[in-house]
Amino acid sequence: MFPPGTTRVTPPGVGNREDVPIDERRVGSDDMKLAFSTLGVPGVPVSEVVRLAAGHGYHGVELRAHPEEPVHPGIGSAERDRVAAGFKAAGVEILGIAGYVKVAAPGDDGPVLDEIRDLLDLARDLGAPFVRVFPGADPDGGQSTEEADAVAARRLGAAAEDAADRGVRVLLETHDSHRTGADAIRVLGPVGHRNVGALWDVMHTWLGGEQPAESYAALSPFLGYVQVKDIASADDTTPLPLGAGALPLGECLEVLTRKEWDGWLCWEYEKRWYETAAPLPELLAAGREHLTRLLNEAA
Repeated sequence: MFPPGTTRVTPPGVGNREDVPIDERRVGSDDMKLAFSTLGVPGVPVSEVVRLAAGHGYHGVELRAHPEEPVHPGIGSAERDRVAAGFKAAGVEILGIAGYVKVAAPGDDGPVLDEIRDLLDLARDLGAPFVRVFPGADPDGGQSTEEADAVAARRLGAAAEDAADRGVRVLLETHDSHRTGADAIRVLGPVGHRNVGALWDVMHTWLGGEQPAESYAALSPFLGYVQVKDIASADDTTPLPLGAGALPLGECLEVLTRKEWDGWLCWEYEKRWYETAAPLPELLAAGREHLTRLLNEAA
């Protein structure tokens, strides 16, 4: 019924289905887990997001925490309980809360730290282990690299104990002003707290000219999880199905496999910013299959 070398794996929350062949996903002694971001399904109700994840064999979901989405820090305790219960009932994990705090941005620390606490509270209430933040420095406005690094490290250091109290890790994404692993560790190294780490967005490190092995070497002591994606080219970041673009996904997964890293891979398909991109739901099955194939080839 299935091609040689594949294994029938029951996706989360869908019972004993016999029609979903998934290659074994072995990395070291544990399986990597697969998730997708709701950036790829903007505005879609939580119940449908859960159904998509469970029905396509994804173990988790990264929730974009923006007021235009169903889940954000402004929702009340009853709605938080409903969201958490819906994911739990389907056997799908909430991987992280993807916020938009810019920890290196100029300005007072207070509002930034308040926003981080709100995200941490949301993550705690939903049972999510991670909160994503951006660097967001402003070099065009005269902010020096040294100043931006110091501001970000100070704020993340201040947020670290709040994160620890809630059992959550704050992850600085490789993005905008700090797009490479080398950039990120200038901030994370001085913080030196286990509840502050890194989110490796493989597109931004590649756009920054960093090779996957270099990115992993820099980020590995801090790494929370990895965002994967594919794009047309360095000049055209329109999201594409995994494997259809220019990003070195195979090389990234080969590095992770060789180093026996066994965390999460999250597909961030940026549909929200590219309205003409193909709908993510119709790509989810092939995306999962592509990732598991790359993992098998790297094993």
